[in-house]
Amino acid sequence: MRNVYISKFLKIVGERPMRRSILFVSLGSVISVLIFAHSTSAHAQTAKPKLTLDEFFNSVSFPTVKVSPDGNSVVIETEKADWDQQIFRKELWLYRTAGGSLIQLTQAGHETSPQWSPDGQWIAFLSERKTGDAKEGDEGDSKARDSKAKDGDKDKEVAQLFLISPGGGEAFAITSGEEEVHAFAWSEDSKAIFFATRQPWTKQQNDDHKKEWKDVVRYRGDERGDMIFRLTLVDALARHAALGSKETSDAEKDSGATPGVVAIARTPLRVDQISISHDGQRLAFVTSSVSEREEKVEDIELYLVNLTSTPAESTPIRLTHNEGVELNLDWARDNRHLFFQVNLGSAEGKYEDPQPRLYWIDAGDPAGKKEVQRWFADYPGEVVRYTPLPDGSVVCSCRIGTEVQLVSQANPKAALVRREGWAGTYEAPAAASQGSRMAFAYSATVRPTEVYIADGPDKLAQARPITSFNKLFTERDLPQAKPYRWTSDDGTSVEGMLMYPPGKFEAKNLPMFVFIHGGPQDADGNHFEADWYQWDRLAATAGWLVFEPNYRGSTGYGDKFALQIVPEIVSRPGKDILTGVDALVKDGIADAHQLAIGGYSYGGYMTNWLITQTARFKAAVTGAGAVEHVANWGNDDTTFDDAYFLGGLPWETPDRYRSEGAIYQLNKVRTPTHMVAGADDIRVAVAEDYLLDRALHELNIPSDLLIFPGEGHSLAKNPWHGKIKVREELKWLTKYGGVGN
Repeated sequence: MRNVYISKFLKIVGERPMRRSILFVSLGSVISVLIFAHSTSAHAQTAKPKLTLDEFFNSVSFPTVKVSPDGNSVVIETEKADWDQQIFRKELWLYRTAGGSLIQLTQAGHETSPQWSPDGQWIAFLSERKTGDAKEGDEGDSKARDSKAKDGDKDKEVAQLFLISPGGGEAFAITSGEEEVHAFAWSEDSKAIFFATRQPWTKQQNDDHKKEWKDVVRYRGDERGDMIFRLTLVDALARHAALGSKETSDAEKDSGATPGVVAIARTPLRVDQISISHDGQRLAFVTSSVSEREEKVEDIELYLVNLTSTPAESTPIRLTHNEGVELNLDWARDNRHLFFQVNLGSAEGKYEDPQPRLYWIDAGDPAGKKEVQRWFADYPGEVVRYTPLPDGSVVCSCRIGTEVQLVSQANPKAALVRREGWAGTYEAPAAASQGSRMAFAYSATVRPTEVYIADGPDKLAQARPITSFNKLFTERDLPQAKPYRWTSDDGTSVEGMLMYPPGKFEAKNLPMFVFIHGGPQDADGNHFEADWYQWDRLAATAGWLVFEPNYRGSTGYGDKFALQIVPEIVSRPGKDILTGVDALVKDGIADAHQLAIGGYSYGGYMTNWLITQTARFKAAVTGAGAVEHVANWGNDDTTFDDAYFLGGLPWETPDRYRSEGAIYQLNKVRTPTHMVAGADDIRVAVAEDYLLDRALHELNIPSDLLIFPGEGHSLAKNPWHGKIKVREELKWLTKYGGVGN
């Protein structure tokens, strides 16, 4: 069910008195209109070439931004397509405020999740690069390994933990073995690193398992829980000095575990994140299912380990007992409270899916009550991401309507403070642990995403960019956009975005492409994105007015708005979207005879539904969207939210599963439809696309289905897949929608 990019939108929200909420939106809207007007005027004065498909897919994104403890450096993780290697290259860069220099730290192309040591002397990160005799930046090894991975080699490298000095030198691995490291954290004194892997097996155990089971997959039987280890920095450096560039010894390979580690705790679940208290006395972690399928909400909870207790391996203490999906842990400065977000379900009662929220739990409560308090409870929209500040307050990226701005709060009961900056979208805020300096990614519809640094949350307007990876986009004739509001069939006010073809801002009677976001917990707005999932700029450049509706279920408009799709999972948002189309036609903005529709993930759900509700769309492009809900519930890796949205399990509300299923109304479809799917998708099983394809073929409706081998829901393996997807979707819109260059 959930959007392919749900991990990007880690949100929290609250309610605020209606009068104040209206004022909050109005101020943002005024600023947005001024920015849009200024951009339009500037466009009229400068002739720029249009954006091409190749240029669009060479954009750079920033999955991680981390500020050094002293605030004088920023480590940035970048992600960009490597067309020759057919991978997404993930590399680390270092910015220094002294001299304003940006240097590349790594070149292997597989680096993620950088974390500064608290003393600022090291940066730890995960990488799937070869850990033996290949050195940093060894392109020959990288090409060979990637070739093996593309050929399905079972011995491909798994993520291990690496260190690199921000002062220079090569990165080196400090963990080894066949099990990937999927969570880690520094000790507060920088003398050790704690990390989690699946419980290691010795070589003998692995050999015995292969001998008994051959290539048989035991669907649940092969699953096992995690162990958390501690590795001292002294031991890690000594081992690196002793091994140098030599391969891991046979004895180490036989053991299955990294030499020198001490087991701290074990769990029958998977450890998704680790956080160490600032006094170094306690370790907290959040779990998920060992299969990584979110089937039972109780698999996802917070646990605590006392690092001062004996014996060395402690029994974790469960902190939470709720019906929420916790993530993004961070200890408060008081060493007593632990921050966490909930992006699905509830930390306060029975399961529901309001807008995601931020909490902290009193992990040091001597009475053992473990009280949970909600932050930003009076905020009317959602909080996308947060970062604690040294003074104990919190800054968050907060979505309200089509804007994502920075807001702070001193404590859970304090007043909210909006930090004045630019109209647009602030993402991934990160703060120094000493001083006030912070960094973040920022974008707006005509300002491509870059990383910025500010001297404090009160100095956002003076923030300066520290990257320019997406500069090319500023040299192209980008489409202009603005918010649009209409009234749905039940009187509810709904908002969306209109992105106009270059040179036609606010023109009338335009061919329109209805582009539906996924989620449903997400929203389109004043931000910049350029990838296979969000390709509105290419559609607009091809001549379409792109209508992006924030239908019922979207975030940024309050909990009530987000929850009103229950249990009308597609029919309720479908009415919002169709009334938006009607309004745009009535206003003379859209041409009623040139309409197309499309979306991916939940946007695919909605596309599949809407082509059964009307024949007015001349073309449709859909991806990873279900046409029925029973098999989708059984195959989905997030089953509890599916059942929630439909009012119960399949045998509890069978009529709802049927009435909200497009497959039972596919005989009404008249729209030529293009479909795409990842062959290994378990968020929305590829079987759903085969069902739609089979039905359209039976009905003699023009259709085409592309299957991307090796891809899951996010099409994250091979950049060519996403590029081909959008290339063919644009062709489909041209062929059947009648609009193109």
